[in-house]
Amino acid sequence: MFVFAGQSNMVGADSKLGDVALFPPFAGLDKPQAGVRFSYCIGREDKLTSSGWEDLRALNGMVGPELSFARQVTRNIKAPIAIIKVAAGGTHLGGDWNPDAPIGFKLYPLALDWVRTALADLDRRKIAYRIEGFMWHQGENDMFEPDYMQNYGKNLKNFVACWRRDLGTPELKFYIGELCTKTIWGMDLRPSMYAISLGQREFTDVDSRAEFVPTSHVGVEIGDGAGLHYHYGTLGQLEHGVNYADAYLRSIGKAPRAARPLKAWPYAQGSVVKLFILAGHRNMEGERAFVLQLKSLPGKDALRKDDPTIAFKYSLGGGYKVSAGWEPLGPAGCYDTFGPELSFGAALRRKSPDNVAIAKFTHSGTQIIDWTPAGSEAKSRNIYPRFLAFVRESMQELEAQGNQVELAGIFYHLGENDMSFGPYREQAVARLASLVAQSRLDLGQPQLKWFVSQQPPTDDESVNGIEVTEVLQQLAAADANLIHIKAFDLPGQEQKLVITTAGIVALGELLARSYLKQRP
Repeated sequence: MFVFAGQSNMVGADSKLGDVALFPPFAGLDKPQAGVRFSYCIGREDKLTSSGWEDLRALNGMVGPELSFARQVTRNIKAPIAIIKVAAGGTHLGGDWNPDAPIGFKLYPLALDWVRTALADLDRRKIAYRIEGFMWHQGENDMFEPDYMQNYGKNLKNFVACWRRDLGTPELKFYIGELCTKTIWGMDLRPSMYAISLGQREFTDVDSRAEFVPTSHVGVEIGDGAGLHYHYGTLGQLEHGVNYADAYLRSIGKAPRAARPLKAWPYAQGSVVKLFILAGHRNMEGERAFVLQLKSLPGKDALRKDDPTIAFKYSLGGGYKVSAGWEPLGPAGCYDTFGPELSFGAALRRKSPDNVAIAKFTHSGTQIIDWTPAGSEAKSRNIYPRFLAFVRESMQELEAQGNQVELAGIFYHLGENDMSFGPYREQAVARLASLVAQSRLDLGQPQLKWFVSQQPPTDDESVNGIEVTEVLQQLAAADANLIHIKAFDLPGQEQKLVITTAGIVALGELLARSYLKQRP
């Protein structure tokens, strides 16, 4: 038995059932899941409620995280599962969900009564059950009330304690979903989002039966205008459910993990290995490039297979998924996705006799400021030290294998979200320049090449007055070791911000060509 509760990103706001078919890893989740029992109460004034227990299905044309959660869990355990969901958009932990003095929609007593009633029905049927986990995703609305924001950790601790007490389950495990930093609020309300995340961590760091579940790297709906959005949308909801499922499965020792060992070291002892670092945000991570779609691209099906001649390591989603040391180059995305590394590596192997190793460090929930040495007030989002450590570690590991290492370049795809938000677009090139300069200094390589690819900047009247391409060209013109790559005609960019499967393949090939032109 699992309980799902929270606000709009738990409800499934702005997701569309018809879009499930666009995302191959989640095919079939638009259909009911027979055998998975479901009880629900969704909404605020006008509530959508179940009549007893039903088969798990999408509600009101929207997709919630429970759909992918259930499929992932039932694929990995034998026991049947049931889900109770109570969620309503625009609600506070400090008010609506407050166990002691609920106000507004008074969701704590409502949810408690709903859960108790659903469980009582199982008792009457003499169906045994165990409450295995409580999945919570909420916090955005508490940002707008200073008292709620400052006391989020304290309020969350009380909320959890009351559920454990009121359900008679003192050991109940809670899974606390991170607020998504890829949304517009992750940018224009950065300090407030950070305050909520600190409150969440304040609680999960000390409660051994509570786990913080990263979600800032999942897909986010593409909005109107500049493209930024407040909600996960369809893809993000489905990935969000997988995050919860994997967290639960890890807790019971059932975490799915496909081993991808590099069975034989591909480089001769003492030989030179050229190390290529790939780094960036949504499109370098490969948010909407799906492995299953490669077979429909002429001549690209081979990219689905591992290449043991190229050693590959990675840290994706800011450390959400990390390779087991060096693996063969191949598809390794968090959700059966891939980035430009596949076509990049294949192109280098065809055109160059050099030993090639690729190390990829991405976090699709970041903006450029998070990569700068100075970082921002949201200190937990500052990834420059982790990025630098990743590069150094990669070089040291290759040397430990008995190889000489040449850092061939850092390939960085300019932040997509930054192009859609005026204050960040204005600072994008200056922030990139600080990253480039400090990395050369810290790595002791003043001539280190940076290959910076740029997709067409967001075309919207709200940001079109802020020039970025020309400023980046000027930066590159003044730095012989900074190569500006205009990725302005990639196929498959159906929406603002994100590049889809064909475009990601083309991006990798473009990066490889740009490097090969620069070789001595």
